[in-house]
Amino acid sequence: MPTKLDLSAGDVMPLTQSEFEQIRQLAYKTFGLDLKQGKEELVSARLRRLARAGGHRSFQDYYRSIVADRTGESLLAMIDALATNHTAFLREPDHFEFLRAQVLPLLTARDGIDLWSAACSTGEEVWTLAMVLNEALAGRRVRIAASDISNKALAFAQAARYPRERCQGIPPQWLSRYFTPAPPPSTDYVVVPALRAQATFRRINLLESCSWARPFPVIFCRNVMIYFDRDTQQKVVARLAEHLEPGGYLFVGHAESLTRVEHKLEYIRPAVYRKPGSEGRWNKSW
Repeated sequence: MPTKLDLSAGDVMPLTQSEFEQIRQLAYKTFGLDLKQGKEELVSARLRRLARAGGHRSFQDYYRSIVADRTGESLLAMIDALATNHTAFLREPDHFEFLRAQVLPLLTARDGIDLWSAACSTGEEVWTLAMVLNEALAGRRVRIAASDISNKALAFAQAARYPRERCQGIPPQWLSRYFTPAPPPSTDYVVVPALRAQATFRRINLLESCSWARPFPVIFCRNVMIYFDRDTQQKVVARLAEHLEPGGYLFVGHAESLTRVEHKLEYIRPAVYRKPGSEGRWNKSW
């Protein structure tokens, strides 16, 4: 007589608490994700397909295969599966209004502007920034460095193609100027080539050091630190601050107050911080 532990061909045994703990520690160590107790079902649901595809009968075997994979591809696949990529065009719109009205006027002496979208997810933030900058700085050079830890999200962002329903919050004049309809019968919209040329994409783990040609006057890193514990948040904020110019602005998500994190940035307004330094330097044209 079959028991509850009998599995059909190719199935994976239920996730145990010890297996969850192993995966939790691996996710925290490699990319800072804080999988608290209670996330067992989420982890099981998101990783079961990968475990099954690898021919593993248990999450223990799946975990061992990740650790043994010297290419790192299995770890990246796990990250892609666990990473949450919820975003939207013009999400938290007051950030973009503050950028347009208060920050960009300080940069008008420059020939162009470089920004970093440090957790760009599927790209909606990148293209929103591009549209805001092109509207406010018409004719100026615009370059947006976009990064994320998820290869899957980066591929979607680079494709720059979005279902109609995800574009509903874009002002009609922007939609007609910066997007083109995909060939029928699709109802998707595609970002125009001129805008796509202003963004470059790169996979970056915010827990690891990275290098840029020069510091940025503006960095957006929103709605990713809510998944980190306080120590990890502190490390990430410190790394981001290293890549800000003196006087530069860091935008975080509205659910990501830095009041419990040690840092040297000045509080400007909710979810907006500034690196101390002379704004006069911003007159420099790069």
